[in-house]
Amino acid sequence: MTAVQPETHTDPASVTAFPTDFVWGAATAAYQVEGAAAVDGRTPSIWDTFSHTPGKVRNGDTGDIAADHYHLYRDDVALMKDLGLKAYRFSISWSRVQPTGRGPAVERGLDFYRRLTDELLEAGITPVATLYHWDLPQELEDAGGWPHRETAQRFADYADIMAHALGDRVGVWTTLNEPWCSAFLGYGSGVHAPGRTEPAATLRAAHHLNLGHGLAIGALRAALPSSAQTSITLNLHQVRPLTSSAQDADAARRIDAVGNRVFTGPILDGAYPADLLQDTAHIVDWNELVHDGDLAEISRPIDVLGVNYYSPTVVSHPAEGAGTTKNDGHGASDHSPWTGSDHVAFHLANDNLTAMNWAIDPSGLHTLLTDLAASHPRLPLMVTENGAAFDDYVSPEGKVNDPQRVAYLHAHLDAVRRAIADGADVRGYFLWSLLDNFEWSYGYSKRFGAVYVDYLTQRRIPKASAHWYSDVIRNNALPDAV
Repeated sequence: MTAVQPETHTDPASVTAFPTDFVWGAATAAYQVEGAAAVDGRTPSIWDTFSHTPGKVRNGDTGDIAADHYHLYRDDVALMKDLGLKAYRFSISWSRVQPTGRGPAVERGLDFYRRLTDELLEAGITPVATLYHWDLPQELEDAGGWPHRETAQRFADYADIMAHALGDRVGVWTTLNEPWCSAFLGYGSGVHAPGRTEPAATLRAAHHLNLGHGLAIGALRAALPSSAQTSITLNLHQVRPLTSSAQDADAARRIDAVGNRVFTGPILDGAYPADLLQDTAHIVDWNELVHDGDLAEISRPIDVLGVNYYSPTVVSHPAEGAGTTKNDGHGASDHSPWTGSDHVAFHLANDNLTAMNWAIDPSGLHTLLTDLAASHPRLPLMVTENGAAFDDYVSPEGKVNDPQRVAYLHAHLDAVRRAIADGADVRGYFLWSLLDNFEWSYGYSKRFGAVYVDYLTQRRIPKASAHWYSDVIRNNALPDAV
């Protein structure tokens, strides 16, 4: 397996080169690209239910067809090969392989992922599998979902199934993608599936996602060869106070606790931070929630930490009598996802925005990586998602020119390179996303892909950014300028 190997560190004097073994990839998620929602035994996940609920997703869009990757995966792998990708990070649809979230797997569902990984390996592309990218089987949600402790054990059983099914093909495994979104957007603000707005359930979900991760690491380790590598991917918030005031510093501390350290504390350090427990003690009884032995399970060693970054998080304590900013970059809602700190106000870092209204600031990625390297110097890092949505369109000549995305990628890859030069052990970069896709509550209104998808015909058109990224991969270096 070559996806996460000891690297040859770049020369700080170099302004363009990346380490020799740096992994260049792209990423997708099952519900966003696969389609085939009711094919070969797949049953509804919480995102099927959520997207089919009127008013939850823009324009009533669903992932029923999406980019039809389930049927077009061979074409998509050929496209990846043409672009020179070295690795492909995909997620597995839990309800496609274990429809009820319990019991035996459906072989037809497993066979899709066997075919996909075989196709990738034949093309010389390393498969990187994510077990969970937000699509909990609906039957498990009906039984209580992530706020229910048993879901963590069901997740470990599912991890065992997948390790035995694909362990001979896949050597790099990620347990959870962005558990903050699953817990705080799914059960707090309700802008993501399952759409609940229950503060106590949010924190219970966060703990059981942590526990599910730890139990899954144990299951993977028991079933996989010793050469296999395990990880989790976190969307860590690069939190900044708006001013140097003590009140804004405390706002940043609170958001760092509920946005970052609720996961990094138990997973990397074996304990929930004391200030998080204090901030949220009026919402949940942590002594009842965290059982003896939980933290030992959660803090099982991982081989690499996946880091997703799009934009910094700028916060302040609101002025006397002022309300909070409801749209904090995670979708507008009358319910805050920031459980226990819902009075904090959010601000844009600048006015250079993507189509998501997210501020473009690559310095946040450099800071995030170097801070992680300083706090956990022996833990290798991978940038597992980074990218931007813009208002892409096909020209009369049949091309998609996206100079804003090229500029975005150049700046953020340069931030990664500088972080490596500054001592961060960053092993690779996965562009989000390979394809335009179903962008959760935004439906098909936002395009993150390096490859344009015409959803009526399923035609794929590599954008200018895809060709630019292909050149970066081939040269293992950035051009001097965009």
